[in-house]
Amino acid sequence: MEFEYQEEYVKSSRGVQLFTCRWLPSDSSSPKALVFICHGYGMECSGFMRECGIRLARARYAVFGIDYEGHGRSSGSRCYIKKFENIVNDCHDFFKSVCAEKDYRYKGRFLYGESMGGAVALLLHKKDPLFYHGAVLVAPMCKISEKLKPHPAVVNILTGFENLVPKWKIVPTKDVIDSAFKDPFKREETRNNKLIYQDKPRLKTALEMLRTSMMVEESLKLVTLPFVVLHGDADTVTDPEISKALYDRARSKDKTMKLYAGMWHALTAGETDENVGVVFADIIAWLDKHAAEGNLLVEPVHETFNVGIQKLPSPPPAAEKHSHRNYLCGFKEPRTLHSAM
Repeated sequence: MEFEYQEEYVKSSRGVQLFTCRWLPSDSSSPKALVFICHGYGMECSGFMRECGIRLARARYAVFGIDYEGHGRSSGSRCYIKKFENIVNDCHDFFKSVCAEKDYRYKGRFLYGESMGGAVALLLHKKDPLFYHGAVLVAPMCKISEKLKPHPAVVNILTGFENLVPKWKIVPTKDVIDSAFKDPFKREETRNNKLIYQDKPRLKTALEMLRTSMMVEESLKLVTLPFVVLHGDADTVTDPEISKALYDRARSKDKTMKLYAGMWHALTAGETDENVGVVFADIIAWLDKHAAEGNLLVEPVHETFNVGIQKLPSPPPAAEKHSHRNYLCGFKEPRTLHSAM
């Protein structure tokens, strides 16, 4: 199965230039459904989420990604999250604008969230509970592990400095790449991706993520959409107990949990090729079951939904057509990129 890759810049309602990309099945194939990627903290779509986009496009899904403000190739202070709701609103506007495109109005809609992107996906569902038909959540950030929860006194002290030095890179943290990527070769490839943020978290960013995790945890019982949550049982970045809490508390009637023995945090990019293949096989099988004709009731977005989203003039989008060649994590695949920046 061939696929096509495209890039585009858009401007948000706050005037922020955001990078977006899409992986599509070959021209002759109508996608089974739409999949919207919510990437993790410090990550980006065109490189890090490339493996996901390629595999799902080859499985005949249309896959769409957006770099959050300050992430990847989007504008903004590097990995500075002033308000987490800005991320959610930008994703909401962009994803909904895609659903309004003529070719996609009657297609099923699925969210795909990794790590912090799991929180983004769940908040998108909370914002519009009936819009999406399901979610794939990979090691999601939807609760603070009891082992890692900071003492309230520490939070109070940091909050006192929040508005004085919001961008201060003061928050101590272990090397997430070392902790998340089990395969040493893929670990180094990720470390060499200069679009990935690898510095200490900024003060306000860390506090926003803490507040968001606590807010999402409190609203787990409001989750009603079908979902599959996948987690490595050796994950030290987001504790597997977090996924179990989501599974136990969500009101969804259709929910599945997959726990992988010995696997770490980066299930889709940091494991051996064999393990990554197992995880994606489970993801695609779940999507195929839920995107099957007759299983979905799609309320089309008839009007052109562009509230808050403005497409920016740019060179013709990058178009890559590929065959069945296999590449480790997709990083070695030849690329033709066009940037508006």
